[in-house]
Amino acid sequence: MLGLKLPTDPRWVNIAEKSIDEVLIDHAYCEQKAATSGISLIVRFSEYEEVVEKVTPLVAEEWGHFRKVLKELKKRGFALGPQRRDEYVNKLIAFQQKGGGKEKSLLENLLICALIEARSCERFRLLSTQLEDEALCVFYHEFMVSEAGHYRMFLDLAYHYLPQDEVKERWQAYLDFEGEMIRDLALRGDRMH
Repeated sequence: MLGLKLPTDPRWVNIAEKSIDEVLIDHAYCEQKAATSGISLIVRFSEYEEVVEKVTPLVAEEWGHFRKVLKELKKRGFALGPQRRDEYVNKLIAFQQKGGGKEKSLLENLLICALIEARSCERFRLLSTQLEDEALCVFYHEFMVSEAGHYRMFLDLAYHYLPQDEVKERWQAYLDFEGEMIRDLALRGDRMH
């Protein structure tokens, strides 16, 4: 369903489980950045009515997710701590094609958002099915379902505004790039991506 070229290394969940505090902290920041990215999309592409209408509720949902993860951190006796550099997202942004006008920029932004949501969905599924902590399994199942919807929404927006062939071609390029990137990134259990 997600079209990802390379699944997450199955060892990731075992590594992540040993540092679940770090995963939760990184997850909180991922949700905060998702809300911020949504606001940026609305501001940059305000003339695209469907973007404004679809992304506005997403911003509220992502901010709610941030608050939910903060609550989970507090419940477990962990503090948020400083934000970390997100190598995964930074590499996707570097892959973005520059120029080509506003529609091209919209396409690039929507596809990056879709890909981040797809990988997050895949990782949340792993956490929801493989963690020993049953409460966290339920916690991450809810996030998995939500991210799947976000992934689909961003792709649907791209197809709504841009030619289907252009979206398909660029989406495949992103999927290929992301698969190679996942293969080359160090396996870290303290990060969502």
